Amino acid sequence: MLTREVDCTIARRLLVNYRVDPEVVAAQLPAPFRPQTVSGWAVGGVCFIALRHLRPAGIPSALGFSSENVAHRFAVEWDDDDGRHVGVYVPRRDSASRVISWSGGRVFPGRHGLASFEVNDSGTGLHIEVVSRDSSVRLLVTVRTALAMTGELFSSVDQAISFFRTAPLGYSPTQGPECFDGVRLLSEHWDAEPASVSEMRSSLFDDEALFPRGTCTLDSALIMRNLSVRWASQGRLRPRSLVGAG
Repeated sequence: MLTREVDCTIARRLLVNYRVDPEVVAAQLPAPFRPQTVSGWAVGGVCFIALRHLRPAGIPSALGFSSENVAHRFAVEWDDDDGRHVGVYVPRRDSASRVISWSGGRVFPGRHGLASFEVNDSGTGLHIEVVSRDSSVRLLVTVRTALAMTGELFSSVDQAISFFRTAPLGYSPTQGPECFDGVRLLSEHWDAEPASVSEMRSSLFDDEALFPRGTCTLDSALIMRNLSVRWASQGRLRPRSLVGAG
């Protein structure tokens, strides 16, 4: 990789969470990943994220650029010689930025498709629509800030923040077989507030061929704003080198 770390400000991050039958998620995860469960459920989700001042680490923020992005994710765990690890598996990322779409997997880990975004953000209300260039990803979400968490996964905002903060490492597939690019999210602060979801459509999680009726339910949402972060390359994960691999 030419760039191992990038800095930016997360202007807005909306995490929409689904509770899913663990066996259904397990069937969709590549080795070595398995579902990390909460209250007996696997956790799937969509991360809508607006980045500002994105640039290689050490470059002045004024030279950075902005982009709207989205990622599909599953909370996972896996084992290696050092024991059990937790993180997220990201099967798909999309961006409105041609720079990110071109450089993902070339200059910095994580391939990105190209997508169009329509965003209406009032501060308390948020509406986002996404359509990928290849038309395989279609998303629509409408939320408003709320006073408390909803759903069955997390009993409080603090519990939800702790769950996501302790799993900052994400792996996504590369073009090569049985190999995953890793990226770690570094931030001193993880301030968030709950959101109520009035509408959510997902070409992935609404697909009953992948998630039969009753196995996948919209659960909750969180909004984060104005967080200074660093994304650091974690290198590649090759399952054949892990514990239990042949």
